[in-house]
Amino acid sequence: MLERLFGLKAHGTSVRTELFAGLTTFLTMAYIVAVNPAILSDAGLPVAAVAAATCLAAGFGSLLMGLIANYPLALAPGMGLNAYFTYTVVKGMGVPWETALGCVFLSGVAFLILTLVGVRQLIVAAIPRSLFAAVAAGIGVFIAFIGLRDAGIIVPNPATAVALGDLTKPTAALALLGLVIIGSLQVWRVKGGMLIGIVIIAALAWALGLAHMAPGGVSFSDLSATAFKLDIPAALSLKSGAGGGLAMTLVEIVFVFLFVDLFDNVGTLVAVTKRAGLQDEAGAIPRLNRILIADSVATMAGALAGTSTVTSYIESASGVAAGGRTGLTSVTVGVLFLLTLAFTPLVQAIPMAATAPALILVGALMIGALGEVDWVDPGVAIPAFLTVVIIPLTYSIANGLAFGITSFAVLKLVRGQARRSDWLLFVLAGLFVVRFVYLAKG
Repeated sequence: MLERLFGLKAHGTSVRTELFAGLTTFLTMAYIVAVNPAILSDAGLPVAAVAAATCLAAGFGSLLMGLIANYPLALAPGMGLNAYFTYTVVKGMGVPWETALGCVFLSGVAFLILTLVGVRQLIVAAIPRSLFAAVAAGIGVFIAFIGLRDAGIIVPNPATAVALGDLTKPTAALALLGLVIIGSLQVWRVKGGMLIGIVIIAALAWALGLAHMAPGGVSFSDLSATAFKLDIPAALSLKSGAGGGLAMTLVEIVFVFLFVDLFDNVGTLVAVTKRAGLQDEAGAIPRLNRILIADSVATMAGALAGTSTVTSYIESASGVAAGGRTGLTSVTVGVLFLLTLAFTPLVQAIPMAATAPALILVGALMIGALGEVDWVDPGVAIPAFLTVVIIPLTYSIANGLAFGITSFAVLKLVRGQARRSDWLLFVLAGLFVVRFVYLAKG
């Protein structure tokens, strides 16, 4: 049956290899079960419920990817998108989290429609690859900054905006120790190093009385706290606690969820399929639409469960390195995430000192995307730089995208390199200019 479903022999792999590859991928991305609730709880979502939703969304998404697209790609709520959900949409715009979940669902619907009608290819072709890399790096800096703030390593300062915190305080000291432990495990290439580091610091915090264990099984009351709580009608009108005249805000929120998800997917797909040798001779990715359909459906399912946008994880490359070549790898990851559901109550007891180092180092790894930017060419380097710095400094991925795309279009015009084929790039730039004017008047 497995041979018939996944074509193991045709891909030069075996059941044992695929199962081991799935375990490897799971261990490298299991940290999301602790980190995602830590971020979304700042938006007011219950930690236990988000932990359960994270397991359900990652499990369902990875199973769907393996069974429909037959690729070794694992899915889970995306880092960066969860930060945008919390700090820009909910806390920055004052949108209730139920309404924000409705926006996530709508972005999944939009992603599915764009994929089915073929518009996705136009959008991907219109955005310069350097901006894909810059957005990923900017989100990395954003996430790292959140981790440093949560740890108390960086604190607010009225004179300089931010300053170094008191590193002798328990949270900051434990977070620094966590950085050393996780960093060392990463250097030694220990599988699951991120998760191991979180557990060690959490155990130290429990032993020192800085946090307390929360034993117990999964309760349906925990799951029901976020499941099916999304408010799509409010998302379409955004009247709930967000003031009037916010049709532009709805478009912006869905646009960012959609585009960053698209960027995450394209970047991950290219990297992982190239590493696995799954691209065809022309460099195209077979069954691409199936991959994107699985991702969009997983995003909608995640919103229904109570978590932010679900996307493909670059950690899937670790499973590919271990020999994973088919969807059986993803199915294994999905099953392991569903089994993890039984332990989600423990996530409530994981202190900020344990999750903050993971955020910082995940951000550090994401900055590696800047190696793809041609820093010698000002027409490429300037938009990339603006994208990277604007995202963390304004706490908004949307602002970074806006500065990057607009400046790239303007510099292309100045250099006389505008082509008819770039029409969508200039349309997007024009929309961002309208957005800046709208925000200024608002």
